[in-house]
Parts: sequence; C-alpha cells; structure tokens
Amino acid sequence: MNKLLFAFNITEIILFGLGLICFIALFFIPAGYGKMINKKWGFSFNNKAAWFIMEVPTLITMITLMCIWASGENFVRIIIGSFFILHYSQRVLIFPFLLKGKSKMPVTVVLMGVLFNTVNAFLIGSWLFYLSPKDMYRISWLYDPRFIIGVLVFLSGMAINIDSDKYIRSLRKEGDTAHYFPHKRMYRYVSSANYFGEIIEWCGFAILSWSLAGALFAFWTAANLVPRSYAINKKYKEDFPEEFESIKPKCIFPFLF
Repeated sequence: MNKLLFAFNITEIILFGLGLICFIALFFIPAGYGKMINKKWGFSFNNKAAWFIMEVPTLITMITLMCIWASGENFVRIIIGSFFILHYSQRVLIFPFLLKGKSKMPVTVVLMGVLFNTVNAFLIGSWLFYLSPKDMYRISWLYDPRFIIGVLVFLSGMAINIDSDKYIRSLRKEGDTAHYFPHKRMYRYVSSANYFGEIIEWCGFAILSWSLAGALFAFWTAANLVPRSYAINKKYKEDFPEEFESIKPKCIFPFLF
C-alpha cells in the first residue's frame, strides 16, 4: 500500500503541473477537434468512434477497480463511485451515438484522451476503494452536508451538460457538417454551456467525495475546457457577428468570463 500511495501522490503532483501547462498552452494552441479541427494534428477518423474509444477506458477502469477492491462494507464508497460511473455510462453508451454530422477527431487527441482518462479513473478509483482512510466514508457520510451539496451540484451540472449537448445537436440535421450559433437555454449566457455544466458536475463530485483526486479532476476539467471555451467564443464572434452582438454571451461562466 505504501508504494501505491507514493505513486498515487507523485502522479497527482505531476498531473497538477501538467494541468497548469495545458491551461496556458491551450489558450494559444486550441485542441484540434470539433470547431477547432486542424489537419496539423494528423490523421482523423469518425467522431462517434473517437468519443467511444476515448471515454470507454474510464468506465472499464473504474468498474474493474470497484470489482477488485470494493466489498459490501464499502457501500458508501460504491455509491460515490457510481456517480462517476453514471457520467461515463452516458458518455460512452449514449452520447457518441447521438452525434450528428460527419465530424472527425485526430488520433493524437484520442490517444491523449485515453491516457488521461485511464490515469484519472485509476486515481479516483484507488482513492475511493483502497487508499482512503477506512473510517472516512461511513454510512453517516450519506447525510453529511458535503455529500448532499455535492450530489445536488453534480446532478445540476450533469443536467446542464446533457441539455446543452441536446440543444447543440438539434441545430444540425443528420449528415450536416456546418456549425450554427446557439442562442437559447444556457447559451443565452455562455457560448459553451455544455462545458459549463461539465465543470459544475465535477466540482460537485469533488465535494461529494471530499477528495484531492476529485478536486484534481475538477481542476483538469476546467484547465481543458476554459481555454477551449475562450477559443469557441472568439470563433462565434468572428463567424456570427450579428447574432453574437445581440446577446453577447460570456465564454463559460455566466456574467463573469
């Protein structure tokens, strides 16, 4: 356990440092997928397959760790892990197959996503089911204010994320490759409402799990999506100047940024 804990702590420190670097770098070099697709990122393939391949290791890793380390006495830990599994079940089994259009994603982006998702799921799963103090997640945790608030924040973020993705899909017809200006629902306030929802969601998970691993994931989510939302906001302003000026949405945080 000591060796695993040491590796766990070192990995968290490395990921935090890499997150800071990515946060800065992505303001200058947007990840080349979706609206920012770029041939410089190399060979690209079907978007639906790409999302499935990129996200499925997360689900497999967490479920595997749960099966290996969890037991009946880990009931509360299993509930916490189930929120993580809930999100990725939607992202793996539903989200990719609802995508419209013929968009592609670079292999390099997919491989980086697979690597991060696997490491992240291992960190969170290791903490929940093996490394965390035995007396940390007692049954009383289920009515602790941190758990209750975290669940409400998580579910609110997930609802915003799913609803925003649904609205974006509704702007396209099957086979359509064009991009449109979203201006309803949460998009009245931010140009990346789906990303806003996802950040809120993982902040909720960090609270309900009250873990550094959960907080690190929330940080990484923001480090990845905040710069991307800035690039998307800028692109919308360039491509749809009149529509953009009519509502002037922020990038990702309503009324703030």
